[in-house]
Amino acid sequence: MADAASTGLTELLQEVRRIEIQSSRLASDLLSGGYRSVFRGSGVEFEEVREYAEGDDPRSVDWSVTARMGRPYVRKYKEERQRTFVFLFDLSASMEGGFGALSARETATRVAATLALAAVRGDDRVGLLAFGAAVERFVPPGKGLPHALRILRDCLALPARPGPASLGLALEHATRVLRRRTILFVLSDFLADDWSGALARCAQRHDVIAVRLLAPELEAPAAERLLLRDPESGLRAAVDWRDERVRAAYASRVAEWSARTDFHLRRAGVEWMNVPVPRAASRDAIAKPILDFFSRRERRGKGG
Repeated sequence: MADAASTGLTELLQEVRRIEIQSSRLASDLLSGGYRSVFRGSGVEFEEVREYAEGDDPRSVDWSVTARMGRPYVRKYKEERQRTFVFLFDLSASMEGGFGALSARETATRVAATLALAAVRGDDRVGLLAFGAAVERFVPPGKGLPHALRILRDCLALPARPGPASLGLALEHATRVLRRRTILFVLSDFLADDWSGALARCAQRHDVIAVRLLAPELEAPAAERLLLRDPESGLRAAVDWRDERVRAAYASRVAEWSARTDFHLRRAGVEWMNVPVPRAASRDAIAKPILDFFSRRERRGKGG
């Protein structure tokens, strides 16, 4: 038993190392692609009190100092350069398996690794909130490569949780425990139904970015008869994809789910990136959605 546990740990650490190596180049691309202009600092820091000068915002007047000195003084602040990122990571069974070269969870781990390593190189802090039906692990934000690798290890090693995930509960928890403004990446397939209100409340306090993992099976498979198993309920069913009525009904349900998810994300005022789970292993499968998102966000930040 001890040998098996040791072998499992060795394989896990090897996988962490492989993902670190694969993601390092992507992290460099992010830093050279407007990382600091895309994400602002996590708050403001008091800098000084000085005498009022023409052009200063009257709302910044420090009235207590002004009364004491007999002439107007203003409080000046500077934006903190350090950023704080937290990954809300979906551990539900629906994130496992599928028809792709990677599972949705493996794809999410690689997205998190890329962003975490960019944060390390930018001297920023990163944390993790992993959830299923309940919050399973909270790693407070910290700095440095060992801390980032611990988060990556948790993304790989934490067991999948049975039943649907409670994304709403995870968002409420994040809103409650993260006191400072934080950049939250929600890595999930968004198949849960309980999250729209909690997302809107969380987005009022934090900068929330939805990372929606799109599994290959959202598109109807080739026209053949397949035995399928629901990963969350365990129910099995034989589906005849040769039947056009079956294919049309399935496409209709997927389109309805996608439109509903878009509506709730838009209403909450959050940005999102769609990350297709690749059918074949490819560096671009991870790089392109992230870099496209950075480009869109930077253009919006510049009024584009």
